[in-house]
Amino acid sequence: MIRVETPVTRLLGLDLPIVQAGMSWASSCSALPLAVSNAGGLGVVAAGPMRLPELDRVLSEVAAGTERPWAVNLPLHRAGADEVIDLLARHRPPVLIASQGGPRRYLQRFHDLGTRCLHVVAGIEHARKAADAGVDGLVVVGAEAGGHPPPAMVGTSVLVRAVARAVPSLPLVASGGVADGAGLAAVLALGAGAAQFGTRFLASTEAAVHDAYKRAVLAAGVDSTRTVGHGLGVIRALGNDFTARMLELETTGAEESVRRKTFLASTLKDAALHGDVTDGKVEAGQSAGLVDEVLPAAEIVSRIVAEYRAALAGLPAVVNAGE
Repeated sequence: MIRVETPVTRLLGLDLPIVQAGMSWASSCSALPLAVSNAGGLGVVAAGPMRLPELDRVLSEVAAGTERPWAVNLPLHRAGADEVIDLLARHRPPVLIASQGGPRRYLQRFHDLGTRCLHVVAGIEHARKAADAGVDGLVVVGAEAGGHPPPAMVGTSVLVRAVARAVPSLPLVASGGVADGAGLAAVLALGAGAAQFGTRFLASTEAAVHDAYKRAVLAAGVDSTRTVGHGLGVIRALGNDFTARMLELETTGAEESVRRKTFLASTLKDAALHGDVTDGKVEAGQSAGLVDEVLPAAEIVSRIVAEYRAALAGLPAVVNAGE
């Protein structure tokens, strides 16, 4: 087994600084997280859309299917979050990645269980607050990310570097715009200890989304995503009829009630489970333009490692003048 040692791999007990993003529907299953964890990265179960019995089953499957570290992603704003926290505590996940809420709500309880706790942040202020609360590490999300990018739309390279300078003691996972080993090398150079890969793992055989969704990701270019829902909870998604309607409303200054009705009429579930890539929310990052093949998740991990090694080998050496 190849190992790449960083502050994040040491913290979480990983072989590789590769984190599979907790993507609603796509990783609300056991197959994708298990494949990534067993390949040496960190597989992440997305708890957001799951009902309690389903989540209970998936967590049991993951725990039984690997001896490697794995994680659960929990959006703290989801309905019934307290009941989900109770369920997670019973399963004692090795790693908890929480988002969209304050860490003090869960931190002490999971630390007492021995769980490592990472918190998702999208700015320096929130990073400092999470650090002060006592989290073990941060997932720093830049503007290129699919799903919910940071409101200020600061790019990953700038934001990761800024957070690394602001909280130098905390291990960081960089998220947004990373799809291969060259991207991994880049964010490690910026001060992160791992990269989170979302869109790349959408195009995996184990991702629990409709084939039409995967084909849409493969067909996308780097300029194919749109950000819509400003003032409502902005998302980044592949351009389609839904995003066109939203952009028209936003550019013409439609009232919030009209924009909200259109925004809520389309869902990620429509696209991910039912294959409605025309009117559903096909959430994906700009890195979709770097993804051109559906592969098994373990092969994706191995390719990222090979690309990372090639990227390092291709960097120019530092030489003294006159040599």
